[in-house]
Amino acid sequence: MSDPAVQFIDELGRSLAANEFVKLTLSNYKGTEPHLQKVAVRPIETKKGRRLFFVYSYDTRDITKNHEEQEAIVEVQALVTSGFRSGHLFTTSKDHQLTVGKRSSRLVSGKATFPEAITGGHDRKKNTLIDPHAFYLKALGITTDKGEIRAPQQNKWRQINKYVEILWGLFDKSSLRDKKELRVVDMGSGKGYLTFAAYDYFSNVRGLDVAMIGLEARPELVELCSRIADFAGFEGLRFESGTIDGFEVRDTDILIALHACDTATDEALYKGIAAKAEIIVAAPCCHKEVRLQIKPPDVLKDILKHGTMLEREAETITDGLRSMLLERSGYLTKVFEFVPVEHTPKNNMIVATLNRENRPEAERLQGQIDAIKALYGIREQRLENLLALLPH
Repeated sequence: MSDPAVQFIDELGRSLAANEFVKLTLSNYKGTEPHLQKVAVRPIETKKGRRLFFVYSYDTRDITKNHEEQEAIVEVQALVTSGFRSGHLFTTSKDHQLTVGKRSSRLVSGKATFPEAITGGHDRKKNTLIDPHAFYLKALGITTDKGEIRAPQQNKWRQINKYVEILWGLFDKSSLRDKKELRVVDMGSGKGYLTFAAYDYFSNVRGLDVAMIGLEARPELVELCSRIADFAGFEGLRFESGTIDGFEVRDTDILIALHACDTATDEALYKGIAAKAEIIVAAPCCHKEVRLQIKPPDVLKDILKHGTMLEREAETITDGLRSMLLERSGYLTKVFEFVPVEHTPKNNMIVATLNRENRPEAERLQGQIDAIKALYGIREQRLENLLALLPH
């Protein structure tokens, strides 16, 4: 290895030892490995401690790996000698640009681009929880080949990061926080935007051994997402074709159901409760079941005679009942606005974490549920009916 390359590796080791390392990129690849284009390296915090997260970018896929710091130095050294002609090391004290020529090489050092380190792992700023250079984001049309967010996808990008931020908070406050392995089911995964992001975060940022299933009824989307997961090197993520009511959930830590239509949300919540999932996350959609049953009480007749008001009332009652039924089943719940309404009109989210400390006040909650149903003339509610099938 040439002297400038040796100095480049030495500077990498020094920056890691001094806790000044920010990130590293290798590009202009002229080696023998087919379709390899560049390598990006950044620090992350995992349950196993500080690691360096490598993204190997190919023409049609990304491969990701975590390395301990000494392993990472050896890996970068091997990469520099395998055909990369350009390397850029960013530290909080200086930037170092390596250029490798056929006959000679040079190392140029200059002012630091990032005088303050970029925090890794779950302490990263919420708008950088997901790496915009991730292959699946490019494959799904969220970002360009340069990792820039496409203008029409800005709302989707914010939604993805907000979603991961929510999962991070739920995970860290739950009994799952010390686990090394994680089992996740996403029911109704659609095109997989949020499924990929959740897997990427838990597997690559948190360094967990993740087994995740994306369930989707449309075979063409299952095929698309399976292909992207394969190209991205997401070995623990698989997609299956099927319906929520026909899917058997076993040994699941986190159950997710986003925008499952009408009573499909109830079926997903039931599956999570029956499996005793530690965390359940749902973003309900199309509250038809309760809306069709509501008979407004006399005091509200002139308010709920307006279709838009009745629609909102049905959503509030439906999601409120779902929250109470989750609490009756032993969960702590929150219902909140997922993303602002200007981004999506269906924006409520229900999150539930298994409560292992306090027994639910089942009788009191059931009394309130019965009173609400009686007030609005609601004869039945799908989640309540399903929960009645569970052994007591």
